[in-house]
Formats: sequence, structure tokens, C-alpha cells
Amino acid sequence: MKSKVTPTQRALNLWAIVLIIWAIYRAKFKMPEWFDEFIAKPSVFILPVYYYVTKVEKKAFLEAINLKLKFILSDLMVAFSIGGVFVLSAILANFIKFKKFIFLQQTFNPQDVLLIVAIALATGISEEILSRGFILKRLYEESKNIYTSSFFASILFFFLHIPILFTKASITGNLLLTIMGTDLALSLINSFIFLETRNLIVPILIHAFYNLSIVFFL
Repeated sequence: MKSKVTPTQRALNLWAIVLIIWAIYRAKFKMPEWFDEFIAKPSVFILPVYYYVTKVEKKAFLEAINLKLKFILSDLMVAFSIGGVFVLSAILANFIKFKKFIFLQQTFNPQDVLLIVAIALATGISEEILSRGFILKRLYEESKNIYTSSFFASILFFFLHIPILFTKASITGNLLLTIMGTDLALSLINSFIFLETRNLIVPILIHAFYNLSIVFFL
């Protein structure tokens, strides 16, 4: 007699398929970053989740991933405070590395800066929908344990970044190790905050601040 597949197992199976597709894409295709973040990643990360939530779970998409377009001021304060900590940490690391403060190691025009901000936000949306709104929420709903669900969701988040970290030529050596460690820290923090606030907007904003701190200071 076959054992019944739980909703969480089905969600994890979908996550595994997403990881495989994303790893193949990163290994086989070398597209511009804007294409990766605005087209490829939403197609691979969000569309399967949308299909699963609406067709398999038969739920409203935004409600099922706790993406609330209305949010309270305290949520924004949390997002900006934690995001500010990541920025300050990147500034400190920048100063330790170069023995002086360096902002933007290459010249950008205003249009480039706007694109960088848009990419950071798009990355946060795609990755947080999959990792927090979809996977973490379902892990927590089954276990009811904030610590174990956050830990396992963070490990999955880390594995999701392996194809990105090891196929990007500019990320090597100590920078690679730093980003790997801070990725785990980001995921744990965002997991706890998501389960506390019940609003995906907060980890999305924190994630965007984290991405910007890496681009501008590391």
C-alpha cells in the first residue's frame, strides 16, 4: 500500500523541480542580469508556484503566500531597520577590505542605479515568494515549529543560490564565502520575520536592501 504524499512533500517536490530547472538554466545560458531577474527567474520561481497554489491547492495566490499589499507602519520600520543593518555590515566589510570607504567600485549613471534598484527588488520578490511565501509557510503549517521550519527553509534557500554563486565569475574567494554566510543569515532572519509579521512584503524589502548592499559596497 502506497503511503499518502503530504501537501508539504508535494511542495518540496515542486521546489526540487524548480532547483533543477534553475541550475540547468544557469549552467547552459549566459544571459544579461536584467533578463535573469525580470524574465527567467520569475518564470522559473513564480509561475510554477502560481500554478500549484491556484490549480492544486485551489487558493487565491496572494493570500496563499501571505503577500499583503496593505501593510502597517511597524512592518516598514522592521524592514528598513533590518535592511539598514545589512547595509552597515557591508560598509564595515568594505572598510576592512580596502582600508578606506569605497562606494561603488565602478562608475554608474543614474539610469544604471535605477536598474540596479529595480533588479534588487525583482530578485527579492521572486526568491521570497518561492522560499518564504511558498516553502517556509508550508513547512511551518505542518510542523508548527518556527525554528525547525526556518532552519530547513534556510538550507533550501542556500541550495537555491548555489547555481548563482558558482556560475558568476565576479563572485570568488573571500567574497564567495562572505555571501554564502550572509545568505544563510538573511534567510534565517527573513524566515523569523515572515512568520512573525505574516506579511511577505517585509522580507522582500529586507532582501532588496541586502542585494543593494552587496552591489554598492562589496
